[in-house]
Amino acid sequence: MNCNYFLSEKNIFYQIVFTFAGKSVIIRHDKKCEVMKVFFEKTKAKNARVQMSEAFITSVFLALSGGFQDAYTYFTRDEVFSNAQTGNVVLMSQHFMLGEWQRGLHYLIPLLAFAGGVFFADCVQGKFKYANRLHWRQGILLLEILILFGVGFIPQDYNMLATTLVSFSCAMQVQSFRKVGGYSYASTMCIGNLRSGTAALSAYMRDRRPEQIRQAMYYFGIILFFAVGAGIGGNLSMRLGFKAIWFSSAVLAVSFLLMFIEEKEKSLC
Repeated sequence: MNCNYFLSEKNIFYQIVFTFAGKSVIIRHDKKCEVMKVFFEKTKAKNARVQMSEAFITSVFLALSGGFQDAYTYFTRDEVFSNAQTGNVVLMSQHFMLGEWQRGLHYLIPLLAFAGGVFFADCVQGKFKYANRLHWRQGILLLEILILFGVGFIPQDYNMLATTLVSFSCAMQVQSFRKVGGYSYASTMCIGNLRSGTAALSAYMRDRRPEQIRQAMYYFGIILFFAVGAGIGGNLSMRLGFKAIWFSSAVLAVSFLLMFIEEKEKSLC
């Protein structure tokens, strides 16, 4: 941000105080100074513009889909988590310790697929970060939509393949969409959001800064919509079976379309 200030010759010195994001910067110049330019980098001004991929409304649909996917694979694909890899590690270790190797692989393979999805999304970002026709995040989202739509055609005899694909696509999403309103978050799991939201709430109760309660509400809002998605996913999965995943594709399509709005005022996010 460039700030031009003209100083009076009558004063021995001129002192200006700037306040950005709760921090004050004091600048002092002598009477010989006529024009002063101040450049502030990485400021979070109230009217700053952010990418639509970081807008709260976009993250709402991502969280809905994230919760839905976890419930879907658990209820229709042999009780394996697509997002909650901590749960998969626990169940995998239990079966391996009992000597149930084949059952343990049901949790190991989705875990490896998740790691592969993160790696793939990072490579896409590195190669297509400055693409003009389609934002690289939209490309990832479009691929995820197509993968999940295809999973809806995979019968339950191939649950391992279906769960592997869902875990892979979920990992692409969590790697590609890592901020909401400028704050780091995860759209497909809750533990990190719960920690960050609670810490922000605690900081607000101590410091009473408006941005802290705003940050907390972002995190708790994402958790709420994740839970709503999980509830919908559990119910639809039990009623519609393995084709229920198409609901997740439809929800992600909304986020995909929203991202054509390239910028959004942060104050409206």
